[in-house]
Amino acid sequence: MGLISKLKLAVPWGHIAARAWGSHQAAPVLCLHGWLDNANSFDRLIPLLPKDFYYVAMDFGGHGLSSHYSPGFPYYHQNFVSEVRRVAAALKWNRFSILGHSFGGTVGGTFSCIFPEMVDKLVLLDSSPLALDTNEIDNLLTCKRRAIEHVLQVEASRKPAQAVSPEEMLQGFLKNNSHVGEACGKHLLQRGTTQVATVSLQQVMTFLLAFWCFLVHKDPSEHFGVPRDEIVMPGVWLNRDRRITWPEHCFDFVSRELFVHYIKNLQAQVLLIKATEGYYAIRRENDGNREPMMFVSSSLKSVLKERFQYVEVPGNHYIHMNQPQQVAGVISSFLQNKEGTPAPL
Repeated sequence: MGLISKLKLAVPWGHIAARAWGSHQAAPVLCLHGWLDNANSFDRLIPLLPKDFYYVAMDFGGHGLSSHYSPGFPYYHQNFVSEVRRVAAALKWNRFSILGHSFGGTVGGTFSCIFPEMVDKLVLLDSSPLALDTNEIDNLLTCKRRAIEHVLQVEASRKPAQAVSPEEMLQGFLKNNSHVGEACGKHLLQRGTTQVATVSLQQVMTFLLAFWCFLVHKDPSEHFGVPRDEIVMPGVWLNRDRRITWPEHCFDFVSRELFVHYIKNLQAQVLLIKATEGYYAIRRENDGNREPMMFVSSSLKSVLKERFQYVEVPGNHYIHMNQPQQVAGVISSFLQNKEGTPAPL
């Protein structure tokens, strides 16, 4: 199943970019990427899924090829949830399924609780339907204060985007995303960066020497030791909005009591796929504590009963990119089965 179209959906601050696979007359599935990722996140998984669905992978605002929010307009969790509603309205969807990875799963889960009648099935890839973080509940006001101050600091700095070499960008990306892998990192950066011309003093001097050689019909590589491939040095910069830094600046954290209260509103069938080497907490430094994820799965099972399925698969947080075949079968069965029962691994 190949990519059939690229979408550009109008919103008040610009547009939301998306990619689509399949027939638009088929049952729709909205794919929501993780924090600081983009729609390319699903390029390796969607071709392995059933062809009788219409898959749309969107870039959240400030990510990928989607417009940045207007100045002074913060990236709060509810705004991302609102984007899902806007996309559904633009595509004229009254009911659809959601496939969300990490942060995208939390956005999709929140949407499913607020608009339960609109969501048929919810697939959570190494994710939780709501931002449960018991450590933050005691410091919720401090957390909100940090979020506001962060936005003001970024706006006040007015630091221009910095272009670096593609290799430097990739290495920096992999340093902060150890689970991605080089091949998948390059694929995400294809949509997450823009190529620009970088100019340094040394490059200006190189250009002047090369231009002089052109005027006098000389070869710069022979007369100045300047290789031809160094005369032009392309660079890239990140497309994402610099106001987006840490997910905890945007999340709407909920207590355990609110978590249970909210999921009682779910009408969708829910499949939670947990990567055994994935993340277990919003804050990576707390990742050794697996109890919150156990609470999430047990609460969903208690409330949704047969409408909830939990599956563990070997792999890391980016398993849908690194090893998509590990999750494609269980997702396919869940989407196609009216009972929502995943296939055995």
